[in-house]
Amino acid sequence: MPIEIKELHIKINVNESPSSGAKPASSSSSSSTEKDSVAECVEQVMKIIERKKER
Repeated sequence: MPIEIKELHIKINVNESPSSGAKPASSSSSSSTEKDSVAECVEQVMKIIERKKER
């Protein structure tokens, strides 16, 4: 008898301090990277909304 998972909860910590081996990002490059990430997310959400409208 197969098991069906209907919900999956994932929890992550985003604001953890960086590990000792990692270099912290500079503020100018992190803001441009953040803007790129936000723009990509918005684009993906808009695509999903358009697909739902087509149905």
